[in-house]
Amino acid sequence: MIRRAVIACACLWLTAAAAAHAPMAPADLDQRAGFDQRLGAQVPMDLHFRESDGPSRSLRQIANGKPMLLAMGYYRCPNLCDAVLHGLSHAVATLTLRPGQDFEVVFVSIDPREQPADAAASQRMLARAQPSAKVDQWHFLTGDETDIHSLARAIGFRYFLDPRNDQYAHAAGVVVLSAEGRVTQYMFGVDYPPRSLRLALVDASRGKLGSLVDQLVLLCCGYDPSTGRYSLLIGRVMQFIGIGFAIVLGATVLWLHRRRRTA
Repeated sequence: MIRRAVIACACLWLTAAAAAHAPMAPADLDQRAGFDQRLGAQVPMDLHFRESDGPSRSLRQIANGKPMLLAMGYYRCPNLCDAVLHGLSHAVATLTLRPGQDFEVVFVSIDPREQPADAAASQRMLARAQPSAKVDQWHFLTGDETDIHSLARAIGFRYFLDPRNDQYAHAAGVVVLSAEGRVTQYMFGVDYPPRSLRLALVDASRGKLGSLVDQLVLLCCGYDPSTGRYSLLIGRVMQFIGIGFAIVLGATVLWLHRRRRTA
């Protein structure tokens, strides 16, 4: 559904295939792998996954009353997942909101064969590459096939294992969830503008996060599902300008009226 994410996936898939002399990507790649936007969908928060240090926890326990940034992929992915994780860590590193305290970052493996040791290795690698992103506060998860499919289906994440090269074909992106597990926004590709990411988290928190400036910006901006970005709503801005002008005009007339009566 989201062409840019699928195109990026296909390009990286073809690059990996050429490098490894593997078969070409399937002709129906864009039908079998991608994102279907399901804004407002409820993620089953009682699904259980294993943390990188071993314990099994539910998504509800992981969220702990905070909004979540959720990405899916797999730790042995040769190209795309590494780009997603680095793009996300670069954006999180620039936020004033703090992972583990204001929001949670969650990466779930789509490969049921992967183990917590695979997750821990990826977490250590990313922590060394981007120390300011506080990757040690992120959640790198593995799980069984049933729970993985349930989560992927809930957020509209389509993927498949190609038996010809034993690699997964999937799209790239991040899903923003409210503390209750509602899908609030999607951000596609591997580049996530920090300002949009911050606004998405503030919006998903229902005003619990962010400053007054963030709230005012959200009043003037709207989420565009076709791009996964925030854009200025000219009509709403003009409404605010009109209201402000009316208030100033009314105050001026009142002031002149009182001055005339005083004179």
